[in-house]
Amino acid sequence: MSLSHTAAEYMLSDALLPDPGGSRAKGLRLELPSDRLLKFITVGLPLFLVSLAFAREFSTGSQISCFSPTNFTGKQSAYVDAACWDSLLHHGFDAEGHAVTKSLWVLKVFPYSLLVVAVLMYLPYLLWRYAAVPALHSDLLFIIDELDKSYNRSVRLVQHMRKLHPVTMSHQSSSMWRRGCEVALSPCCVPSVPRARRERYFEFPLLERYLTCKQHAHSLVFIYILRNLLLLLFLVATCLYLVFLHLNIFFQDEFSCSIKTGLLQAEPHIPPLIPCKLVFFSVFQLISLSVGGVYVLLIPVVIYNALQLCQWDKGLLSVYEMLPAFDLLSRKMLTCPINDLNIILLFLRANISELTSFGRLNAVNALREPTSNKEDIDTVVDFMTLLVGLETTKPK
Repeated sequence: MSLSHTAAEYMLSDALLPDPGGSRAKGLRLELPSDRLLKFITVGLPLFLVSLAFAREFSTGSQISCFSPTNFTGKQSAYVDAACWDSLLHHGFDAEGHAVTKSLWVLKVFPYSLLVVAVLMYLPYLLWRYAAVPALHSDLLFIIDELDKSYNRSVRLVQHMRKLHPVTMSHQSSSMWRRGCEVALSPCCVPSVPRARRERYFEFPLLERYLTCKQHAHSLVFIYILRNLLLLLFLVATCLYLVFLHLNIFFQDEFSCSIKTGLLQAEPHIPPLIPCKLVFFSVFQLISLSVGGVYVLLIPVVIYNALQLCQWDKGLLSVYEMLPAFDLLSRKMLTCPINDLNIILLFLRANISELTSFGRLNAVNALREPTSNKEDIDTVVDFMTLLVGLETTKPK
């Protein structure tokens, strides 16, 4: 008997969760994996492509090549290239023969416009970081700590029950062991187990009430939806900007430049128009197509991130209903999913590695499924009492 009691004590001691060695504050993930991926792509892609464009510009030198007359010297040809690059005006004629000019200056600022795009894509992340992360961080720390403590309270409840009624065994114990314990099963001792199960200081209404209050708060979900709406707006605006460039400018890599301005206007040996070709044109086309194509593919991801708030993530709460007095789902307290509690559940799922109790409760929940008498294992307390051989009589 002493051997079995010692084994039960060791079993309950091993079931207790150890105190976390380091601070959980450093290991918390305050961004969902999909949001982190979106930030990395939307901000990193234009920066990477712009750096390649600038590297090519510094390595190749001039971004334009003009076909100067043969009688021009080298310095005159360099002047033509510089003047045409500074102006970037295409001089042509319309269908009726009238002279028209078309500015190609947007090609010069295209790399810098992608830098602006990267900054805009970073703004939703800054909004989330400074407006929502502090409150979310404190919520996650409190909830994760309370969930693990609640599991430990359940194990200590079973330890308390063993101290009150140490020799009451389950119906599944051996008959010889049961005959040895019949002397101790006096009527004055049997009610101690139900009384121990009703001890209020082993239960934890604070956490459940805290989560219930989060159902009526909407600050986090408002900031999260605003973040996704801003990101969606910037993605669509960038795609429209790139479409505008392709329809108006990115199909014209050759243009006619005029340098007959200022002191050169009266020079007779200077032709009125000089043909020029943009050397970097194909590179800018490739960059714009890459950014636009990736951003179009990311638009459904942003929409999915916003729409996932329309349904509850009940998997986590259903596992933690194995804890006593935690029946947020069974009492149908989950109403409209667009609230802060749903956001917290999503981030708890992302920080599941910090929830040490989740793995153990999930294992108990999996063991409960094949059990024939499921009513005997409603909570982790029932499982522990069966495990150490205590009677599982439940209070009415």
